Amino acid sequence: MTVLHLADEGEAADLAAFLSRLLHYDRGAAVRLQAAGTALAVFGRPPSFEVLAIRAVRLGKPYENGLDVTLDVTVSAGELLESVDEAAATAVVPGAVTGPPWAGVLPPRGGWRPVPGLPVPDALRAMVGAGVAEFRSRTQDLAPESRTRAELDRIGREIWSRTVGNTHLPVRAVHAAQSLGFLRATGDLALLSSGAWLRLRTPYGSIAVRRAGLGALDVSVR
Repeated sequence: MTVLHLADEGEAADLAAFLSRLLHYDRGAAVRLQAAGTALAVFGRPPSFEVLAIRAVRLGKPYENGLDVTLDVTVSAGELLESVDEAAATAVVPGAVTGPPWAGVLPPRGGWRPVPGLPVPDALRAMVGAGVAEFRSRTQDLAPESRTRAELDRIGREIWSRTVGNTHLPVRAVHAAQSLGFLRATGDLALLSSGAWLRLRTPYGSIAVRRAGLGALDVSVR
């Protein structure tokens, strides 16, 4: 049994909240864990947004499991959430699961460069609110016979595929950041790029998206 010792109760609570939000969108969600030293990265992909969500978790002591000094495994998000003990600031790594396709395609670890043009946080939150209001208005105006899943998906794709300001970041990435608790009132935001990837970084987590889509050939498989 591999036990992760988190930095403190707050770190454990934040991890549990992130996993809970992922499970809200997919009750069968899996997450990929990568740990080295005192850093743990938790990757998830909420299907509604078609982005990668990354939560960095501080460990209380360097990860070590026998002769293994790094951890890289895909596990059930639900089982990991059940193992989180906030009072003890620990979590047990569940058994590995067969990872979904996205788990083999992660953003690069380095080479990130700042991208200009990201609006201020208040403007980003307003952008998401406007998108939600537009989606509700347009879907409510549909005749009952036209309110099909395909048409709802088409409207949603049109709204959330729009880009943010003068950047190539799709609005769905900002929507995901807000829905997963990353877009809070405090903390600086940054937009970064590396290869075909864009990353919206906040103090509470990051959202990464491929400009050509996750199915493109230019991938980073690890």
